[in-house]
Amino acid sequence: MKNKLLQVIVLGFAFALISCGNPPPDQLLARVVLNANLLYGFAGAGMQRDFASPSVKLVDEKSGATAPMKRAELLQTKLETVETNFAKVKALRSTDDNKEMLNAALALYEFVLPVYKNEYAQLAKLYDDGAPAEQIAAMEKSIQEKYGAKFEELYAAVGATGKAYAAKHNIPLKEVNPAPPKIN
Repeated sequence: MKNKLLQVIVLGFAFALISCGNPPPDQLLARVVLNANLLYGFAGAGMQRDFASPSVKLVDEKSGATAPMKRAELLQTKLETVETNFAKVKALRSTDDNKEMLNAALALYEFVLPVYKNEYAQLAKLYDDGAPAEQIAAMEKSIQEKYGAKFEELYAAVGATGKAYAAKHNIPLKEVNPAPPKIN
């Protein structure tokens, strides 16, 4: 009887330890690499497009009236998503199997977050305050020139390590965004 009770306790403990580990390889890949695709367009055409033509929000349910989102709201929404995904990646346990992929993703998030919080916040303010188009264009160009190349390098590293991880675990991939678009 004591032996059976001990076995149940040991099994329960083992299951508890297993459940605290990383998700299966396909879910880990999605959490680390596929969620990084939300950063696509950083320091490039994607963010410029988002700021130039912001989404609309519902302001009156009865009439269905909408209004453009302020760029600060758009940026805050983007920032919350990026920070949530970053926290999920940081919470994963690094192993010999996933270390390179995790490190690449962490480096990417650590690179983009300060830029969202600083330069993109300044750009959002320029838009929301109705700054001259030349001033907005100069800020966009500054962001692209200062951060675009490094972002492309880090983004490509996440993709490359993700592809290697997927191949190692026989996870089929379909390439959607091979590299961020260049702005001339």
